[in-house]
Amino acid sequence: MHQPSHILVVDDDREITELLAGYLSRFNMVCHSAGDGTSMRQQLARHPIELVVMDLMLPGEDGLTLAREIRLQSAIPVIMLTARCDTFDRVVGLESGADDYVSKPFEPRELVARIQTVLRRTRQSVAQESHPLRSDVVAFDGWELHRDDRCLVAPSGVVVALSNAEFRLLNVFLQAPRRLLSRDQLMEQARGRSMEAFERSIDLLISRLRQKLGDTAAAAPMIKTVRGAGYLFNVQSIQGRMAWPRRA
Repeated sequence: MHQPSHILVVDDDREITELLAGYLSRFNMVCHSAGDGTSMRQQLARHPIELVVMDLMLPGEDGLTLAREIRLQSAIPVIMLTARCDTFDRVVGLESGADDYVSKPFEPRELVARIQTVLRRTRQSVAQESHPLRSDVVAFDGWELHRDDRCLVAPSGVVVALSNAEFRLLNVFLQAPRRLLSRDQLMEQARGRSMEAFERSIDLLISRLRQKLGDTAAAAPMIKTVRGAGYLFNVQSIQGRMAWPRRA
């Protein structure tokens, strides 16, 4: 069986979150719940959330505001769940970054079908984005990562050496461009023998990689810090190609 999908339901109605937790488990999904924006951020930082089901009406920050926040920080898909069925509200929700819209009352099986459809579409998109990583050379925003030589080539042509830990961390970021990754996720996915020294401070490794990338632009950093949640690799394009044959 495939690994379960982690779904976050953001709704202040406990009855709905408990209902969905039990129902989604029947479809190989782990349901996490949050009642407001603060608990939503905590859950996103703690778990590898693949999709968010978001109620429109929430205490404090509303669902539209939170959907925009998620979209600015990651590519995690969002399904809006609301009692409102007005066409204008639906359009506003989709324009805020939601991937789908389900009105209350709803059939749990319909919601599961929507979740499965959005997850399938998202995974296909991620697979297409990450395909360049099968290539020898991965180009991103003017930089090139030469995987065989484990080195970076700056836009200026300068070759930048990478440690094993820095190389693994950069590969993790390139596999999930523009997606929020928690410190725990980064440590788990970049783990290796030389990673043990950084278990207590992934931030130190991030700092070293930033220096290698010359990532000092405070206004638009390549590795963006999301306070209290983790990091996001904010690149615009990733392309792969085969390396030129080495001369004898």
